[in-house]
Amino acid sequence: MSNLLVIPSIDIKDGKTVRIVQGIPELNCSAYGDDPVEMAMIWRAENSKTIHIVDFDAAHEHSHKNFEIVKKICESVIIPVEYGGGIKNLDDAKEVFDLGVFRIIIGSLAFENESEFLKIISEFGIQKVAAAIDVVDDKVIIRGRSVKTNINVIDYAQHLESLGVCRVIVTDVKTNGMMSGPNINLSNKVAEGTNLKVTLSGGVGGYADLFNIQNERHEKIDSVIIGRALYENKFPCQKIWRVAESGIFN
Repeated sequence: MSNLLVIPSIDIKDGKTVRIVQGIPELNCSAYGDDPVEMAMIWRAENSKTIHIVDFDAAHEHSHKNFEIVKKICESVIIPVEYGGGIKNLDDAKEVFDLGVFRIIIGSLAFENESEFLKIISEFGIQKVAAAIDVVDDKVIIRGRSVKTNINVIDYAQHLESLGVCRVIVTDVKTNGMMSGPNINLSNKVAEGTNLKVTLSGGVGGYADLFNIQNERHEKIDSVIIGRALYENKFPCQKIWRVAESGIFN
């Protein structure tokens, strides 16, 4: 089985990096810094191969206020950047790709406007478009994790596959930002029930959780998105990285 790709998440609201707990952004978290661009450069310095961005202003208000920041992130690092938040149509997708992102993550649109979602896939290809599946108690939730549907996660994943999707980001919202351990079983069920590539998101609290994912995951789970545990230095090697980085961005 291939190595597990660790993808740091940069969650942006009002131009700043925020902490996400069960899908809700929390401001004024000193460990997270104010500058998402600097944070991206730190993750790159720590040998990240990909960065995951969530734009909460775009997701909740369809605002483009963070677009210049996203563009600067893409210009500042030489690794792929994937972006999720507020993509409602083909024009939105084009605007985001123009910022320099490698892949877009689409959530509610795929659920609510299938024809527009298919237009985006047709325009950019399945390698450039992934679908987000946010889950509470095995049911899909949408609209910035605020509306719970009655659709079972496996049924929805299978439907996305039938549309041509090849990758999904599976997030157990109850574990998101809690650092209480990932719901490996949820992502395994999606991997077992489909031919989709799966990125697991939510719940990682440190090295032990990462080790458990590596050992318990289905082979189609090839990556994991980590936010809070990385920002709050829950991995022993980060202390070494932090000393090496001090002064880099001053």
